[in-house]
Amino acid sequence: MNHFASSMNQGHFSVMLGEVMTYLDPQPGGVYLDATFGAGGYSKAILSKADCQVWAIDRDPDAILRGQEIRKEYPSLHLIEGEFAHMKSLLHRQGIASCDGIVLDLGVSSFQLDQAERGFSFRFDGPLDMRMSRHGKTAADLVNTLSETEIADILWHYGEERFSRRIAKAIVKQRAETPFRTTQELVNLIKKTIPTDKSGINPATRSFQGLRIAVNNELEQIHVALQDALTLLNPNGKLIVVSFHSLEDRIAKEIMNKAAGRVAMPSRHSPLSLSNIEHKIDFQLLTVKPQRPSDEECTVNPRSRSARLRAIKRCSRSE
Repeated sequence: MNHFASSMNQGHFSVMLGEVMTYLDPQPGGVYLDATFGAGGYSKAILSKADCQVWAIDRDPDAILRGQEIRKEYPSLHLIEGEFAHMKSLLHRQGIASCDGIVLDLGVSSFQLDQAERGFSFRFDGPLDMRMSRHGKTAADLVNTLSETEIADILWHYGEERFSRRIAKAIVKQRAETPFRTTQELVNLIKKTIPTDKSGINPATRSFQGLRIAVNNELEQIHVALQDALTLLNPNGKLIVVSFHSLEDRIAKEIMNKAAGRVAMPSRHSPLSLSNIEHKIDFQLLTVKPQRPSDEECTVNPRSRSARLRAIKRCSRSE
């Protein structure tokens, strides 16, 4: 069975699994990190391909619990509950100082989206939660306590919602009468507040994205995680990142380009240029431009449509 056909796992689709495996190319005896375990699709594919060790991190205790069943089939899978931004310290506690490959899927797990009680999706009515872990402030906490300006900033910067100020004003007005408790209450308010999107997407899409990112501190976590991931790679080790919106992809692009030396150099007349003469580039981009999922995959799993894959390799010592 090919990677595409095998990427479905009890309703969960491992996005761009075939492409991820092609770039990662796991080898026997290797040590790999699945930094966003989710349903375990990438971990299972790695362990099926090579006799190796996979360390998997997830902040969601439900994902770690599901992973215990996978461990029965793949004893070389090691599960760690925690945030991927702490991957370095989490691995070091286990005696792991470096890896031959690291995979990060920055999307929300299908399990999380499809569970109404988690509050991630505007498709189901449930508590306005959105926490990937089981602790910290919920989305309801944010919309019920933050100022109008703070809410607008979240929707604008994280959700790229052009009607952010209008929505924030409506939220503050409505919560004065009745605090928000459920996803549907927020969806209904947004639908009444802004025009219908001509593209056909739900009017609440961008606002939900913005709140989810804020609740889980996602962009800051991604920035820290990607920089630490590069330092964990062995020579010839690879980092593969699958992102789902421009904010995530922009961070991955900037960090990878900088690591590979694809940054604007100072003028040759500047004293700073002298410091670049001896600069050794330790990384090689495997994807100059992000790779997109196949039409076949997008047809089978519409959630894949916005996916972008970037990959980078640490050069061997002889390169």
